[in-house]
Amino acid sequence: MFFLRICMMAIRGLQANLLRSLLATLGVIIGVSAVVSAMSILEGANRDILERFESMGADQIMVVNGSSQRQSRHTVLPSLTPEDAEALEELSLVKAVAPEVQAPAQIKYFRKNRNVTILGTTEAYAQINDYKAAAGQFITHEEVRAERKVCVLGHKVAKELFGEATAVGYRVKIRGMPFHVVGVMEKKGFLGFREVDNQVVVPLPTAMKRMFGLRNVTMITVQAKRQDLLEACIQQVKRTLRNQHSIRAGSDDDFIVFTQEQAKEQLADITKIFAVVLYSIAGISLVVGGIGIMNIMLVSVTERTREIGVRIAVGATRFDILRQFLIEAGIISLLGGVLGVLLGLAFTDLLENITRVLHTYTPSSSIYWALIMATAVGVLSGIYPAFRASRLDPVEALRYE
Repeated sequence: MFFLRICMMAIRGLQANLLRSLLATLGVIIGVSAVVSAMSILEGANRDILERFESMGADQIMVVNGSSQRQSRHTVLPSLTPEDAEALEELSLVKAVAPEVQAPAQIKYFRKNRNVTILGTTEAYAQINDYKAAAGQFITHEEVRAERKVCVLGHKVAKELFGEATAVGYRVKIRGMPFHVVGVMEKKGFLGFREVDNQVVVPLPTAMKRMFGLRNVTMITVQAKRQDLLEACIQQVKRTLRNQHSIRAGSDDDFIVFTQEQAKEQLADITKIFAVVLYSIAGISLVVGGIGIMNIMLVSVTERTREIGVRIAVGATRFDILRQFLIEAGIISLLGGVLGVLLGLAFTDLLENITRVLHTYTPSSSIYWALIMATAVGVLSGIYPAFRASRLDPVEALRYE
């Protein structure tokens, strides 16, 4: 009952000075909303990126062009070639290899056109990524060897160019050249960080020689025969590529090899850095909010000096006064925390709807922690005003006007 009476007194005090109380808790509201928003954005981005990594497959090894230091400057050199991919296909621990090049281009079908990503690769790409054709077929080994001008459309590309009609068997123009559509892929969304529904796949030699005039590939995806052989396969890949590029012992690789797990570890490190920065900003807001609560509690002690004197005179102990003001400070900050949570949830929803890129996720634990932090800030900020109230001389307090 005592606790309930104090809660009611705190709420009445808030109602009596509503604007002042709201301004005092503004820092807590902003701090808590910042904490909730930061947790939602970080957790949503982390889940989204992890899903994209997992779509790549745990048995995959990605090889990309590496950096080389020349004249004290790091530059990325195009070192990987189709011949490297052919050499990797001969390794005993390798199941499949898919070299890739990609570049933006425009695809046209009569008056309809759209900007897409052209992916030049081999028939192994669909096998490695478990990516199936919804209509027609994926590019074949014969089409790759013959450098034919055929293409496979992503789900979104086919729908925007052909609508509900079939696209297989028709011709489209890419960079002014006619291509025969041999297949339309299933709706997949993302493979890694690539939106495959918005890409057009063509044979690797066709893309390199006839479309973009390239000699090097941008990436080689290697699939190990078994996941437990992944580390051994990585060593095989590195040895083979060093031999292919005539790299001497002791010299750095001109390529980078990484797996899904290594990418996840790097992501975790980056996420921690962003978390520290965002939570530090939110923490500063909470400290400012705590100062505001301390200020309003000191004003409240001054305004209620005579009331405190009466309470002590009728038998209230100094601990009762201390506890009363601490509970009031906690309730004020808790109400600010609740408003901050609601503001943070509204902001994350608004941000997700506006950007349509960020995917936010708010775990219930983040709400609990935000409210606990807000209450703790209020109680800590109320310690000095509560102690000051409990140490008032009842005789002097009763004389106070």
